[in-house]
Amino acid sequence: MSFGSKLKENIGMLLVAVFYAIAGILGLVEFYIANFPPHLAIMGILSILAAYGVFQKRAWSFWLVAIMFFVATTFSAYQLYYTIGKDLLLNVTLAGYIVLTWIATICMITRRKKLQS
Repeated sequence: MSFGSKLKENIGMLLVAVFYAIAGILGLVEFYIANFPPHLAIMGILSILAAYGVFQKRAWSFWLVAIMFFVATTFSAYQLYYTIGKDLLLNVTLAGYIVLTWIATICMITRRKKLQS
């Protein structure tokens, strides 16, 4: 099987891994910018671990993505509720993050059987 056909077959998992890698890096950057709130560091580290697990197709990555689904949705919805109408860019970013988290989780649920034990 060629690399191109493998990539086409696993493009959804690759996109999920890229999403969690970018979210993790941005979470760690925000951790530094926002004067070191620990919840941002934890979310950033968990996102990077999820990206690694999804990229390597590890079975435990499904559970980490499930945990990140609840953590990210709760955190983003809480922040969105308290900043609604105050900062349009932040509101759009948080809403986009919630949507992308849900899409990534649905993608993981549908491709769960492709993960290694």
